[in-house]
Amino acid sequence: MTQVDLGLPTLGGLDLVPTTDEKQKAKDYKSDQEVRWCPGCGDYIVLNTIQSFLPTLGLKRENIVFVSGIGCSSRFPYYMNTYGMHSIHGRAPAIATGLATTRPDLSVWVVTGDGDALSIGGNHLIHALRRNVNLKILLFNNQIYGLTKGQYSPTSEPGKVTKSTPMGSVDTPFNPVSLAVGAEASFVGRALDSDRKGLTEVLTAAAQHRGSAFVEIYQNCPIFNDGAFDVLKDADESARRIIPLRAGEPIRFGPEGEYGVGRTGWGGFEVGKVSEIGEDNLVVHDPTIADTSYAFALSRLSDDTFSHTPTGIFRQVSRPTYDDQARAQVEQAAKAKPADLQALITGKDTWTVE
Repeated sequence: MTQVDLGLPTLGGLDLVPTTDEKQKAKDYKSDQEVRWCPGCGDYIVLNTIQSFLPTLGLKRENIVFVSGIGCSSRFPYYMNTYGMHSIHGRAPAIATGLATTRPDLSVWVVTGDGDALSIGGNHLIHALRRNVNLKILLFNNQIYGLTKGQYSPTSEPGKVTKSTPMGSVDTPFNPVSLAVGAEASFVGRALDSDRKGLTEVLTAAAQHRGSAFVEIYQNCPIFNDGAFDVLKDADESARRIIPLRAGEPIRFGPEGEYGVGRTGWGGFEVGKVSEIGEDNLVVHDPTIADTSYAFALSRLSDDTFSHTPTGIFRQVSRPTYDDQARAQVEQAAKAKPADLQALITGKDTWTVE
């Protein structure tokens, strides 16, 4: 595949997106709109984190676009002093695909929620990921429908009692990271809304990645699902549950690093004490492994009880992007001999309707 040369400057994986030497600050990315989320909503933390890290990329604000669907998180574009579009339910990836394909000078971001992305928008999400469109897709996962007042969502845990499941949900929830890996996303990460450092690291890597970058963000809804991720935020519990993924390092965790991840005989991974697994048998994290089974096995360490929850970058591989290839085809077609429209109309593949 030949990439179209537009003569534009580069920034890591953000080649084709114009950069600026102007020194920017977080306030430059804050719009004049009043932020309207419920007090204590995790969206505030994510918004502030993104407004703080975007200036470090050195991109021009007029070359950044946030596209959202429907839901609480989808108010995001209003609060960013960049271009943005509050689109329709579940269709943000489709609209963003059009932007990324026709405007290679833009850094295109999708902000969505677990309902918007995984229910009505599930089809659009997986195809954007498998095509490797140059998009950054941020999925705010609060395991509930917040905007419509507390119905269960595709990520709600089994037995979840809500207005729409008064006897408890009988659905098996999605694991968004597993879904993204299975759809061949070239970048997959996870972070907590309250872990500003970890969230910034994952978002920065996603921004610099060329291709489909999917980031799941555990985000608290204080009104309809408060405390859903408390066990991952408690100082003592988090050390025993969160498994930080650091490229090139053995995967281990715990207050004293006493637990680790080793391989099982079935090609998967298991969690245990390092003293039992053995230092030499610990998995050394490598998100650049092309085979999706590696990242998928890591994602399956998670469950709805959060007993073991990997965070960080699961997958980070390079492959041709849909938009680059589409533009290359357009360029190639433009150089070819123009088609004879009349010949096409009167060719053999016509018929008469009487």
